[in-house]
Amino acid sequence: MKKYIYFTALLTALSLTSCNDWLTAETPGTTKLKEAFTGIDVAVNTTNAVYVPMMWEYGNTTTFYPEWFIGDVVSDDALKGGQYLQDMPAVRDMENFKTTTNNALLLGYYRAQWQGISRANLAIQEVPGTRVKEGEEGTLDRLVGEAKFLRAYYYFRLCRVFGGMPLVDFVVDSSEKWHQERTTQDATYQFIIKDLEDAEKVLPMKSKYAAEDLGRVTQGAAQAMLMKANLYRAGFLKQAGNESEAKKCYEAAAAWGKKVIDSNQYSLDNEYFDNFMLAGENDKESVFEIQYVEDGMSDYGEGEGFTRGTFTLILQRSRSAHFGQAGWGFNKPTENLYNEYEPNDPRRDETIWRPAEGEMDTPAQEIYLGDSLCNRKYAMYTDGPNGKCYQLTHDSRGPLNNKQIRYSDVLLMYAEACCETGDLATAKYYLNKVRERAHLSDFPYTAKIQGNDVTFADNQEDLRKAIRHERRVELAMEGHRWFDLCRWGIAKETMDAYIQQETPEAKTESAEFIKGKHELFPIPSQEIEISGIAQNPNY
Repeated sequence: MKKYIYFTALLTALSLTSCNDWLTAETPGTTKLKEAFTGIDVAVNTTNAVYVPMMWEYGNTTTFYPEWFIGDVVSDDALKGGQYLQDMPAVRDMENFKTTTNNALLLGYYRAQWQGISRANLAIQEVPGTRVKEGEEGTLDRLVGEAKFLRAYYYFRLCRVFGGMPLVDFVVDSSEKWHQERTTQDATYQFIIKDLEDAEKVLPMKSKYAAEDLGRVTQGAAQAMLMKANLYRAGFLKQAGNESEAKKCYEAAAAWGKKVIDSNQYSLDNEYFDNFMLAGENDKESVFEIQYVEDGMSDYGEGEGFTRGTFTLILQRSRSAHFGQAGWGFNKPTENLYNEYEPNDPRRDETIWRPAEGEMDTPAQEIYLGDSLCNRKYAMYTDGPNGKCYQLTHDSRGPLNNKQIRYSDVLLMYAEACCETGDLATAKYYLNKVRERAHLSDFPYTAKIQGNDVTFADNQEDLRKAIRHERRVELAMEGHRWFDLCRWGIAKETMDAYIQQETPEAKTESAEFIKGKHELFPIPSQEIEISGIAQNPNY
């Protein structure tokens, strides 16, 4: 039976409910806080609360903020979709590089991450001093490790969307402490890496957790995130011309990747689509996964308890009932993504549905900017990609967890790090491990991609291109693509080329990508008014 991390009312009271609420709330007395931490249950619940903002999709700001709205829709992988052009206009502006400082989706996303950071800071400050029974001290160390991982994760989310952030590693208990200066993107990544290194030392391996603790961050998750953070830092250092520091980051990423692989805690599922089934939750390929938590008191997830499993599922299902229960038709794959797959790659048809004539119930509502393709990956099928859609008991809910880090992502990150450090043999080996599951030929190879015969020769540059291609098709529609393009420094050239291939309708809507501006999104104006934080360039 599926197990969940539950969140108690006590925690909600301790950790504050919204950015504005805790900024204006009466300053809690130190004595009262200390008095509250009198048992292991309080420490556990305090740490549990740090997970909650990661789970909200429809929160206190009444807006959606699944990460694929940024990671997929802004990129060449997906279009917004939905019922019509103005359905969710905040996302429409983002996909077309017309984002303003009052974008409601970005406001909700920004506030959720800061709420997570504030809760993490409370846990890091108070949990170590909790009065516990003899022998429970080790649990306190683990809980602080969880909080540090999560603080790093929230900062990682902020940094790759908005750039460098104020580094707040303390409880903000007065308005004077709220006004903090922004740091650079590089300084923020260094902060993230330090938190993750601290967490990695005290977190248990996945196999050491009891079933009821599934969903808690593990040592392997920390190591995988250390890979990812170092790769991101390396990419931006390389773009800035700091090759020597970038190399150190690539070497660090490779070292952390080897630790994940050598732990023998993870492996690839036999079948790719198992990752997106109920039966595949918390399985051997899952490195870090957000748990679905049912909340019978809410229709739309306002408040606590709803994960990306809630809205991700129904939002991304086709509006057609061809496979069973219809959805809302967002996050529509592009023709460009479809054509990136090799024709014999089974992942293409397991990720994208191309409806035949007559298979759409309401074509006028299902075709967006000339695009009729539909997302299958998170539609949730009962029996693999050839089954019918799981029948939801509520038209806005779906019980599917969301895998934030899969082992295939780890293997491809490791291949990338090895490629950049010159260990081409190892890079090829792990690239081929991912391709083998899809029953594709080993690198080097020739394949039809984007309608052309493409040869990946046995050299570093072509290996780099092959790894990037593989990341795109393996992780499509999982919120990675846009961030990969930015860290590789190829967002401008990729998006310019992509829009020229798009439909006339899409070309009409899209604005020109401006290098040095559109890699980041604007800080929401409401948050600038509260904190005085400096805006990103050119907004």
